[in-house]
Amino acid sequence: MFTATTQIRVRYGETDQMGYLYYGNYALYYEVGRAEAIRQLGFTYRQLEEMGIMMPVVELNVHYYRPALYDDLVTVKTLLKELPEGHKIQFHSELYNEEGVLLNKGVTTLVFYDPKEKKKVNMPQELQTRLAPFFNKEP
Repeated sequence: MFTATTQIRVRYGETDQMGYLYYGNYALYYEVGRAEAIRQLGFTYRQLEEMGIMMPVVELNVHYYRPALYDDLVTVKTLLKELPEGHKIQFHSELYNEEGVLLNKGVTTLVFYDPKEKKKVNMPQELQTRLAPFFNKEP
């Protein structure tokens, strides 16, 4: 399993009138977590795009347990529970407050997509090679 963490402070403009992180902004926090997870592998979304690969979201499932509040420092934990095979990749996200209390969980499914050919493609070999050691499998 691959796990990465990053932190985000809840900004005023991301909250609703109650000072809660607006529900739609959780997906943005997941995106930050995904981008930073890939960066921690020594890879970036930009490199994927330069290789001609886009990663559109095809499914998002969210569970809200407790609110994140204005000025909270939220830890975004991003997990890949299985080594992706084929054209899909699933990121599991968990958000925690500064006390370590679980606030939110989500699962985001993306596909590897070639915009020139307008079709799904398999995960790039270089990304698979970087992920394989976390799953004790050969690339």
